[in-house]
Amino acid sequence: MLLEKEKSLINALNGKIILLTGAGGGIGFEAAKAFVYMGAKVIIAEVDKKKGIDAEQYLNSAYYGDLAEFYEVDLNNENQIMGMYDYINRVYGCPDVIFHNATITPIGAIDEISLQMWDKSYRVNYRAPLQLTQLFLPAMKKRNSGILVFVSSSGAAPYMGTYEVFKTAQVELCNTLSGELDNTNVYTYSIGPGLVKTETAMKAIEIISTKMGMTKDEFYGMNESHILNVEEAGAGFALSVLLAEKYHGQEIGSIQVLHDFGLFERQVSSNNSQQRDYASIIPMIQEVIRNYKEQYQGWISRNIFERQWILRDFKKTVGISAEQFLNNIINLELELENGNYQILLTYSSELKKLKQYYERQLKLLQGYEKDPAKLKEHSNILNQWILDINLIIESF
Repeated sequence: MLLEKEKSLINALNGKIILLTGAGGGIGFEAAKAFVYMGAKVIIAEVDKKKGIDAEQYLNSAYYGDLAEFYEVDLNNENQIMGMYDYINRVYGCPDVIFHNATITPIGAIDEISLQMWDKSYRVNYRAPLQLTQLFLPAMKKRNSGILVFVSSSGAAPYMGTYEVFKTAQVELCNTLSGELDNTNVYTYSIGPGLVKTETAMKAIEIISTKMGMTKDEFYGMNESHILNVEEAGAGFALSVLLAEKYHGQEIGSIQVLHDFGLFERQVSSNNSQQRDYASIIPMIQEVIRNYKEQYQGWISRNIFERQWILRDFKKTVGISAEQFLNNIINLELELENGNYQILLTYSSELKKLKQYYERQLKLLQGYEKDPAKLKEHSNILNQWILDINLIIESF
């Protein structure tokens, strides 16, 4: 197990009660394994009875205890959710952690998916997390402790609207909730697994890549530096709970969590492992990082309406939130300070997306800046940023 690299994690969650939905297989099951390894009692909320029973039996036999319990529940059914709440409240009280992992992933164009499927996706991918949050949050507030985790997605992916609309809505719910929970010891954040080759994801990617006119291998090839295996994604989910206070109000990813714990490594291919003149591009990368940090702080200082528009536009263009992007480049900065220059290959896609964002800003600037002097000044700045990133990317 990945977590075994860090022995101090064995009892890190000893005695904690965790409600983990959708934990019968895939990333949820791997997260459950990691939670149990860290000593937590995990309630596996799962609609598939066989998967749930198998998961419970495996975890309890593998870790020589009684740390996993399967509870059969269909999150599409409000009454069953209430039944689970009553049971957990009676037997365990309010959990320490509620991890909203369960999901369904309808695939197809907006006009191809039936309204009935849209309704089901709404109930599983949004309403159920909201209902569970409403049910358990008062007790968390009363005791002034608890963690609510929402599993997010990048948003606006073609042919995944029936899924993405409600997953991104979870992020907005989490963001709103984090503001309401400031100055408490109840923490909330959203986390994305990244691109993971689960059985469900691979079926979805096969459909999406075909509709986009590419092969499945070509799709994965475009994102190879950020592909996680199922164990890594699940470990990231579980470990994030240990840093809940740090992540409060953020949208993060499993890769970031693994980086924070020093557990993410990628072997660079032989074609990319040749010696490079890193000395010539490190100053440019540091300048790009510095510029983005200053820009982000400027966004945050704006009034709430301007800030929301900017942050939404950034996420729409780049695919992740501005805050998550900030965290990613801070990790990059730390790696460079430690002399790990080959890590740049892992971050090349982020830099390409940032370049696309600046190109979009440059285009928009031409339409709304009426002062010729300011237009020239700001255009020159953006052009320089684009040029710097281009030179960095070309050096890879």
